[in-house]
Amino acid sequence: KGKQCGGAVVFASGYGETGVEGKKREQALVEVCRDLDIAMLGPNCAGFANYIDDVFSFAFLTDERNRKGNIGMISQSGQLCLSALDSPGMGFSYLISSGNGACLRVEEYLKFLVDDPDTKVVCAYIEGVQRVEVFVDALKRAAEKKKPVVILKTGRSKKAVSLAASHTGSLAGSDASVDAIIHKFGAIRVDDIQELLATANMFSILKDYPRVPAFASLNVSGGEAGVTADLAYLDGIDLPDLSDNAMRALKRMLPSYATPNNPLDMTATLAYDPDKFAAAMEIIMAEEKVGAVIVGYTIPYTITDTTPVRMADGIEKVISLPWVKPIIWIPFVEHTKNPEQHKRLLDMGVPVLPPGRYGYKILHNLCRFITYCSEDKTLEFSAPDANIGYSAKSLSEYDSAEVLKQFGVPICPQKVAASCNDLVAGCEEIGYPVALKISSPDILHKSDVGGVKLNIRDEQEAVSAYNEIMKNVRTHAPNARRDGILIKPMLKRGVEMIVGVNNDEQYGPMVMVGLGGVYVEVFKDVQLYPAPLSRIEALDMLKKLKGYRLLNGYRGGLVYDTEACAEFIVKISQYAYENKNKLKELDINPLIVYPQGEGVAMADALVVLRD
Repeated sequence: KGKQCGGAVVFASGYGETGVEGKKREQALVEVCRDLDIAMLGPNCAGFANYIDDVFSFAFLTDERNRKGNIGMISQSGQLCLSALDSPGMGFSYLISSGNGACLRVEEYLKFLVDDPDTKVVCAYIEGVQRVEVFVDALKRAAEKKKPVVILKTGRSKKAVSLAASHTGSLAGSDASVDAIIHKFGAIRVDDIQELLATANMFSILKDYPRVPAFASLNVSGGEAGVTADLAYLDGIDLPDLSDNAMRALKRMLPSYATPNNPLDMTATLAYDPDKFAAAMEIIMAEEKVGAVIVGYTIPYTITDTTPVRMADGIEKVISLPWVKPIIWIPFVEHTKNPEQHKRLLDMGVPVLPPGRYGYKILHNLCRFITYCSEDKTLEFSAPDANIGYSAKSLSEYDSAEVLKQFGVPICPQKVAASCNDLVAGCEEIGYPVALKISSPDILHKSDVGGVKLNIRDEQEAVSAYNEIMKNVRTHAPNARRDGILIKPMLKRGVEMIVGVNNDEQYGPMVMVGLGGVYVEVFKDVQLYPAPLSRIEALDMLKKLKGYRLLNGYRGGLVYDTEACAEFIVKISQYAYENKNKLKELDINPLIVYPQGEGVAMADALVVLRD
């Protein structure tokens, strides 16, 4: 305390990542820091580099060069930080290796970088999140600021989860839940280190982002143009057709054997002439439906063919125009790029992406960012309490529906009959035809024990069905509690869907939506999203289903009531959100969606509460 030391970096390993004894050593270290009021980075980390104040407390050796920029990077891996420092063209505000995060966690550094005015884009490698609400608050603030956050999060595979535990002692959490959280708050999740660094670098270098997610691609050969068309298709990149005026203007500039298109084969006529190349870009940038221009060409280390130099000359002629649109360079093959030409492009605000498929995947990340609208989202989040119970009790179908009814969820008329006399009266009240089911909190799969009879049309059939159901249940589930027979109206046919909630221990209630039958069982065609949801978010979930076209008039078929379905999902999400400490899981299977204007009907419901 007497030395007035406010912070310390502990590079050493052998702490919480190694086992019981290591955890004890780490806890002792934390207690010392608390006693001395020291903020500790680490242990088991590579330190940090602060390029804003020129403080370099990093453990690994790197070549000396100017790395100051606007990328704020936080990583639980020190070696990944070194890879970032060695990556040409990357410029940092801060680079932080958090290691075990014994005092300050990765999510707290993430929040700092989101709020930092010197950081334009945040880039993070995360193995596990421990302070979930801090993590989500950082993403929420980034969404409100419209600041890009790019995340590489391990834990998709079982092996990655076990490696994360041994590496940093982190809790990996449910990967599907993490993915849903990242998507909700507009951050970008990437698949590997190359994509992480290149995506962050793109956001860093671009002076302005495209206003619309559509591109024009300029290439030097027909082969490259053809490959570009396929790459754009594979990653959902829009290359819109050019207007007739633009096509005529380009045709006048091209040789007689060339046909203007998007992607464009410029031929040597444009590619080798900076003035003509600049003029072509001006024509294309004037197109309202084009948000940015892609230049496709490989930059070799030794430039013998001066084409890339001439194209850069052309870019230089248009880059200062007040109405210029973003320009992005994508090579066709990997190459050690000529440092001078590479730096020249970066200085002009032209990011150079990795080649081929990587480049177009990164463009897809850009499109996701510019089309994200925080105003359409709820941006609400609350993790469940840490001391909630984990044993569970199931409610009967009747009780499950009644619970949901209190939150405005539409339910069908229902009655429980404890005797044959009650059954007859109940069927008359609801109106034939009816469905009869055993009502029991202990029987979750009623059909498996012969506990369901459908399409009952009169009193005689109802009494017979009652007796048969009770006999079947006594035989196949003798110890189950029996409240009686549940009476519900028979529902007309529609599209069957599944709506569910899984209450993640770390991230809270996650709403699941999918089409029923083979779509969920075989194709796993489902969407997961954190509660609560807005109407727009619910509709977005439906539209992302592979089977969505079946709801939207596929091949001249009926258009179904997706608005009513979305409203149903919103109400389920609100119930889950407000009961995050009580609800364990919820299953509505099926939810029947009717043609447009006819609404939805919940055929079955199961609510499981934490006991």
